[in-house]
Amino acid sequence: MDHRVFEMDRLPLADGGTLPSARIAYAVHGTLDAEGRNAVLCPSYFGGDHTAYDWLIGDGRPLDTRRYCVVTAGLFGNGVSSSPSNHPLGAAFPRITPRDNVNAQYRLLTEELGVVELQLVTGWSMGAAHTYQWAVSHPEMVRRIAPVCGSAVTSEHNQVFLAALTAALRADGSTAQGRRTAGRIFAGWAASHPFWAEGGYRELGFDSREAYLTGFWEEFFVAGPSTADLLIMIDTWARADVGATPGFGGRAEAALGSITAEAVLLPGARDLCFALEDEERTAALMPRAALRVIPGVWGHLAGAGATAADREFVGEAISALLAGQPAAA
Repeated sequence: MDHRVFEMDRLPLADGGTLPSARIAYAVHGTLDAEGRNAVLCPSYFGGDHTAYDWLIGDGRPLDTRRYCVVTAGLFGNGVSSSPSNHPLGAAFPRITPRDNVNAQYRLLTEELGVVELQLVTGWSMGAAHTYQWAVSHPEMVRRIAPVCGSAVTSEHNQVFLAALTAALRADGSTAQGRRTAGRIFAGWAASHPFWAEGGYRELGFDSREAYLTGFWEEFFVAGPSTADLLIMIDTWARADVGATPGFGGRAEAALGSITAEAVLLPGARDLCFALEDEERTAALMPRAALRVIPGVWGHLAGAGATAADREFVGEAISALLAGQPAAA
């Protein structure tokens, strides 16, 4: 689907700086109702763009465009929204927090599109972190959330992973070899031990481990956003922490306890990037949250709809949440 661009003269940043000439690439599926209350927002994920959730969106799908106006918004640094590779600041592009992305998306929805209420915010991975931030920053606007394979605070274990990606991307003067190395690092975290033992990559059409590593993971990092863009997104990922929202004194527990939206949390059973036990603790802190664990061996990739079973599980959970049905633990 063709994307649109929302332009802001300047965006004040959480760190106190400013992003001038800020742009968000986004797509709109369906029609906003006269009251501006049938909207759904899907923030993109690491390396994703406005097409990131096409498998969930459409006539008769979980995000049914006969009923909802679905907005997919690209994060800063993804190479389409404002990023080092396409912005006049270039290498001087500022650090971005999830709050900055959410603030920009809020302006897109309210100033450009006329959205008054969000029936749902949902996203995978980095999109899940932004989903949590939306519920904390704008409780008056968000009715439901469904964070998929993500977290409200980037864990210490996840920070180790992100530091490895950063080191690889900066190695050898940020060459393509560093990007290929980063892809191989991500491959080891993205799926589980049983996935590799069972040769799960064959479901994607790869006949060997090496073919999958080169044809999927190296290709993702080499053909996708620039090294500088990737580094901006990794830094944003690392800085996810709802406790940093003003008014909570750095306490994520207080921020999560303030969420008024009805929620279904969808962690992956074997996700190495975002541990199930972290999401269990998060669900216990939220007043109206249920936990539904995506089964199977695909780990982090399950949340992106890696298999038909994963797509059915995530889609059913989102449909039930939108229908007001209590989520089963």
